[in-house]
Amino acid sequence: MVWVHEAMLEDVGEIILDTETIQKRVAVLAETISRDYEGKNLIMICVLKGSMFFLADLIRKISIPVTLDFIGISSYGEATRTSGVVKITKDLEENIEGLDVLIVEDIVDTGLTLSYLINALKLRKPASIRICCLLDKTAHRLVDIPIDYRGFYIEDSFVVGYGLDFQDKYRHLPFVCVLKQEVIERQRKKL
Repeated sequence: MVWVHEAMLEDVGEIILDTETIQKRVAVLAETISRDYEGKNLIMICVLKGSMFFLADLIRKISIPVTLDFIGISSYGEATRTSGVVKITKDLEENIEGLDVLIVEDIVDTGLTLSYLINALKLRKPASIRICCLLDKTAHRLVDIPIDYRGFYIEDSFVVGYGLDFQDKYRHLPFVCVLKQEVIERQRKKL
């Protein structure tokens, strides 16, 4: 059992995905990715910060050689909906030219951030670019994003846990859950 401070649990509304469900799906995704990329030069790019928990579990289950890099990209700021203004906060360290790139994302919402990232990475001439996301929330999709490896579809809810945050809190929760609306409102008033 993972220890979570009781006060944190009081902020949680519905748990949408429990730890066991997430881990079972991550194992299936890792198996599929390992099979699809057998014999290729795979580099997994973790979109910081939210994807780090998903990527850590995923990469440990992948059975083929893989390299890893990180990119920081932001479009939310303090909000619960994307602003649409995308900013790279940390660039890649590796040259991806000629490599098979798998972008690992925590959640795809409007698609604006991921579309921006895909276009920016295409300029670096990788052999291929594919997308792996933990959560696919299509309710606000503005840009059609081809998601190659999907963990789960989710409804139109603002979720936290397993890497996803609200004002840089709740990332460490071992499950994906909805925050109570009063918690969101209380935190916004503090700003």
